[in-house]
Amino acid sequence: MFWRGARQRWWRRVAIAPGTALPQRRLFLLPTRFGLGWAGLVLLLLLFGINYQNTLAYILAFWLLALGVVTLLRTWRNLLGVSATLRLPQEVFAGGEARLGVHLAGGRPRTALELHGGGASARVDLPDGQGEATLALPAPRRGVQPLPLLRLETRWPLGLVRALAWLECRESLLVYPRPLDEEEPGHRLAGAGLEATDFAGLRRAEPGDSPARLAWKQWSRTGVLAAKAFSVPPRQQLWLDYDACRGDPERRLSLLCARVLAHHRAGDRYGLRLPGVTLPQGEGPRQRREALEALARCVSPGAQGARR
Repeated sequence: MFWRGARQRWWRRVAIAPGTALPQRRLFLLPTRFGLGWAGLVLLLLLFGINYQNTLAYILAFWLLALGVVTLLRTWRNLLGVSATLRLPQEVFAGGEARLGVHLAGGRPRTALELHGGGASARVDLPDGQGEATLALPAPRRGVQPLPLLRLETRWPLGLVRALAWLECRESLLVYPRPLDEEEPGHRLAGAGLEATDFAGLRRAEPGDSPARLAWKQWSRTGVLAAKAFSVPPRQQLWLDYDACRGDPERRLSLLCARVLAHHRAGDRYGLRLPGVTLPQGEGPRQRREALEALARCVSPGAQGARR
């Protein structure tokens, strides 16, 4: 654990920030097993040529050595100058995956670049100097989840060495609670009772009205084009209360998350009461986003007591 922590700290010290072109002082070359075997073969051929004064062994050894040096330089140049830009996912729910987008730019064609981090991997080529990759990062728990340290590497063309660098992003993912549907008779299903079906009269037609809503009979009698107006049932105005839910803190937050999503789809006006946080009643995408963020950042009363 000590050495693992020390390696992590060292990697973070040499990591580059997103959007920064990879400089040569942050690019490292490590031999692979195949590369070590290649070097051993060169040494063996050289010793064989020296011992038996075999010219063919000399030629083969120096040819393999030259090929290895050229391959090392090609691998190094394949990663040098590459920059990576991260695109965070819009919404992540606990128990799912955070699909982190990575845009790579190299200024010239690159081949067989690899991204690793958080247990996920992706391979991308840059035929025109640009490329996209997606890392499916696990999101097991709700809350603020820091992005893992990403490793960018390549073994092209022969796999003798690995050219690698590390990418560190200071941003974090906000993971929402996993929606948990409840079975309560008093909870209205999403979208129920919001269809505009009650005829409320006629109004003057306006540009953009559907032809099906126009009162053609009225127009034939009076010469005035009117449109049919329908009334919409009143929206619910309610409060979603943490204390009104049953179960452990995470289950309560999951129930509230499912209610927020359901009432948003139904077009209701709702507010949210959490321990230490009260979100006023509202509606629309902004209310949905603020409610989900409040649920993700909520600190349960048990956790607050433990901190004290």
